Amino acid sequence: MGDDLCQMPATVLRRKIAQREVSPVEVTQAVLDRAHRLQPVLNCFITICADEAMQEARAAEQALMRNEPLGLLHGIPYTCKDLVNTRGVRTTFGSLIFQDNVPAEDAEAVARLRRQGAILIGKTTTSEFGAKCLTDAPLFGRTRNAWHADRSSGGSSGGAAVAVAAGIAPMGIATDGGGSTRIPAACNGVVGLKQSIGVVPHSQTEDVFGNLTYVTPMTRTVADTALMLQAMAGPSSVDPWSIGLPVPDYCKAAAAGGDLHGKRIMFCMAPSGRPVSSEVARAFENALAHLKSMGAQLCEMPVTTDFDIEPLWRTINHTVWVTRFGEWARERPNDLSPSLLQQLELARHVTGVEYQRAMFDRTRLFRHVQGLLQENDFLATPTLSRTAVAIDQDLFGTLDIDDRSYPEVRANWFPWTMPFNLTGHPAITLPCGFDADGLPIGVQLVGRFRGEADLLHAASLLEASQELLLRRPNVT
Repeated sequence: MGDDLCQMPATVLRRKIAQREVSPVEVTQAVLDRAHRLQPVLNCFITICADEAMQEARAAEQALMRNEPLGLLHGIPYTCKDLVNTRGVRTTFGSLIFQDNVPAEDAEAVARLRRQGAILIGKTTTSEFGAKCLTDAPLFGRTRNAWHADRSSGGSSGGAAVAVAAGIAPMGIATDGGGSTRIPAACNGVVGLKQSIGVVPHSQTEDVFGNLTYVTPMTRTVADTALMLQAMAGPSSVDPWSIGLPVPDYCKAAAAGGDLHGKRIMFCMAPSGRPVSSEVARAFENALAHLKSMGAQLCEMPVTTDFDIEPLWRTINHTVWVTRFGEWARERPNDLSPSLLQQLELARHVTGVEYQRAMFDRTRLFRHVQGLLQENDFLATPTLSRTAVAIDQDLFGTLDIDDRSYPEVRANWFPWTMPFNLTGHPAITLPCGFDADGLPIGVQLVGRFRGEADLLHAASLLEASQELLLRRPNVT
């Protein structure tokens, strides 16, 4: 029964716990047992907090027996990426510099899950400070893909995606600064949402006004993503983008059924000049066929270079990193990842004028996407240009796609994730097929600004039409 409990969606666990068919203690123990058993295989945790989790599970069970009001996630286990602060539980940011750091307070997103009754079972792996699309760091080593031991988990939320995909816990908190939720979600065949800016308040970002990073849900199903977002969303005084925002009924939207008649979807395979593998192209075309069969009207995006924005993203993002980590790079270079040091060097000489021009370009990109979504309800793209890369992929090495090598990993592997961090529009990835090696392929849908409810509805319909949920990685 233990592994069966681990594989249950959060929506099912919620109902079974409320009806006393299973207990929070039973579920949490099963999840912890699986986490301990699979950790040597997957290496997806930095910290497993078993004692704290079981204490919370016993308290949740007692509250249930006393007929107390239950939160949305009462007794449901979850994991949390080790970039996100958790009160009393070690939070390392994947860095040797913070290997013994224990926060005194929860991040706002964690506090909200705690108030809704969710139970933290561990902190998942991340590249150091979330600074690359692969999940490895000197602190813990490499995190393997849930489907293939020789492939990367993606990054930087690789541990969160692997833990969810491998059936350890149904939900995980992730983060996304350029695709760090959607990249590993696509690599591991799960659902990753980057919501609109402000929908989930970000209490840890130091530049809240120029922010392009998000604290996000990671789950196995669209319905679970909706449930998790329901608990995380809402205004907070710590984040001006969140103030005054209403919280729609995301759960209802994801469960609404129906079809896509009257919806217009603009699609694009790749930005001009960027590659895509033949297997990804076939899976994407199949996903488009499913959308069309449900009544959506499809139109192709005109060939454009407007979305070839990696240099823009890098100018803004890496300048933030230089400001945050530059002093450590000078004083403690041996304690930092070589790839992080290389990335800091890329922005070392960016001027204030160059940074401000990049921010002007960010505004132009936002307005361009707004224009596309005035005429269209959604945008559709492949999430990645190929499936998971080799586990020892070098961020600064070449990227192989269909027997050809390309010189830039970021610009050529995930050109479609970075734009929507900059614009703030919601984007969700979900599985749409598998390659010849059995590795998952993801499709990305992008919605209107603050249009998460409509986006979740469309994603849930696509998920149901494809019938891929029963296919799971063989990890034991």
